[in-house]
Amino acid sequence: MISLLGANTVINPIAGGIMIGIASAGLMFFNGRIAGISGIVKGFLRFEKGDFLWRAAFILGMILTGYLFQLIYPDFFLFEISRSLWAYGFAGLLIGLGTGLAKGCTSGHGVCGVARLSNRSVTITMSFTASGIIVVWIINTFLGGSI
Repeated sequence: MISLLGANTVINPIAGGIMIGIASAGLMFFNGRIAGISGIVKGFLRFEKGDFLWRAAFILGMILTGYLFQLIYPDFFLFEISRSLWAYGFAGLLIGLGTGLAKGCTSGHGVCGVARLSNRSVTITMSFTASGIIVVWIINTFLGGSI
């Protein structure tokens, strides 16, 4: 796999984390909002008056950034996940359920909430991280690595 900043694969996640942190801090500083993707998308789909434009710009920015990055560094996207379409659908439903129960998503709680030292966000982040580890272990150990 091609590395964005050289051969050191440790640099890429650090660079990505810094960019996410800058984007999250920028949204909080300039707009007074937490960069919780599920909340941003939910508000966008509800056409909340006064909030629609910045939400649309945020979502469009995420999509265009991914698209442009894929054009510039196509080798970054050369990986395969061998799961069935049903597994993706089930995972999506579980993520949606968890996002609703937690009143937020990994970006809102895991990035912004933990950075603000929110006890609720720290607890929720530990919970969804542990849940993910357990589910992957169960699937790989008892279901042969695929569903």
